[in-house]
Amino acid sequence: QVQLVESGGGLVQPGGSLRLSCSASGFTFSMYTMSWYRQAPGKERELVGRINFSGGSTNLADSVKGRFTISRDNVKNTVYLQMNSLKPEDTAVYYCKALGYGTWGPGTQVTVSS
Repeated sequence: QVQLVESGGGLVQPGGSLRLSCSASGFTFSMYTMSWYRQAPGKERELVGRINFSGGSTNLADSVKGRFTISRDNVKNTVYLQMNSLKPEDTAVYYCKALGYGTWGPGTQVTVSS
């Protein structure tokens, strides 16, 4: 079955960087658009960005544009979220998801605080 496992979260100071990874299995990864979402305490889950099946096209939410980038490795079945210039409002649990599947991974916590 579809499995998604996010990793790479942690505590970082404002202005710092983190790279999140999402390892996928149970489906043909290279054929699917992958998305990153996040959910902050007390808020609804929101879309951070998407990357198409080949990695040739990405879309990012306005709130992270210019700071975050999404990439993927279709050999390793992994999608990445590079987060730079982190702000306290980026604090959330981050999830990846394959477009067309309802499966969510456990997420990885990102906390931006001094």
